[in-house]
Amino acid sequence: MTLQADRVSWRRGGTLVVDGVSVQPVPGSTVALLGPNGSGKSSLLRLLQGAARPDSGTVTLDGADLSGMRRREIARAVATVTQHAETDADIIVREVVRLGRTPHRSLLGGDTAQDERAIDRALEHVGLTEKARHRWHTLSGGERQRAHIARALAQEPRELLLDEPTNHLDIRHQLELLALVAELPVTAIIALHDLNLAAMFCDVVLVLQQGRVVAGGRPEEVLTPSLIADVYGVRAHVARDHVSGRISVAFQPGTPSGATSRGVVSSLPGVRLPG
Repeated sequence: MTLQADRVSWRRGGTLVVDGVSVQPVPGSTVALLGPNGSGKSSLLRLLQGAARPDSGTVTLDGADLSGMRRREIARAVATVTQHAETDADIIVREVVRLGRTPHRSLLGGDTAQDERAIDRALEHVGLTEKARHRWHTLSGGERQRAHIARALAQEPRELLLDEPTNHLDIRHQLELLALVAELPVTAIIALHDLNLAAMFCDVVLVLQQGRVVAGGRPEEVLTPSLIADVYGVRAHVARDHVSGRISVAFQPGTPSGATSRGVVSSLPGVRLPG
């Protein structure tokens, strides 16, 4: 079992922002949430992490309804990295990563040898061991994102939720960050804007529009010129690399004929990676 959503809907400020969405990731897979601004990606992640409760439908972790679980219990299995995770505190990188151990601490507090080992492993995994004693504000943008990934890994989660983790990063750091996430021994669900990054690193993509899933499956099956025209309102040429099987998307100027503001109107019961 894993973290799953079954036909969840949620109104925020009176507006329906998630509309009957199901997500059923295969354990260990990397899933991209795609769609224009306002399509419901971040709202769906809030439901999956238990930060908000759906108005209808259920989010479950190992078959148990998330709404009936304690925050500490959820945090031991699910870690989240948000777009704007910053701090004004003048602390070192190791202390940022140490925050990930909070769900595992006893009421008496205090660090244990297990905490220290988890922090060491997390720093090593993201390549920041040598920066562990550096001050947070001395890090580059890419290093800060890796530190947040390390904090999430220190939780020792099985599920990792990331909301636009490549925002404000240069191309090199975007590639490094997503390569790292794709190799982690966790189930990862990532909200992304970049279709090419999704095609390069994700096993499955779910395309959202106006809060609904309009397509889902392997990137090469889903990211077609017609879907991109319908959902994003732009022309695109999609090419496949015959060696890797991966696709690349090249955008073209001009609005495609027949493009609509509503796009594809369908809802999927959930997408699982075949095999």
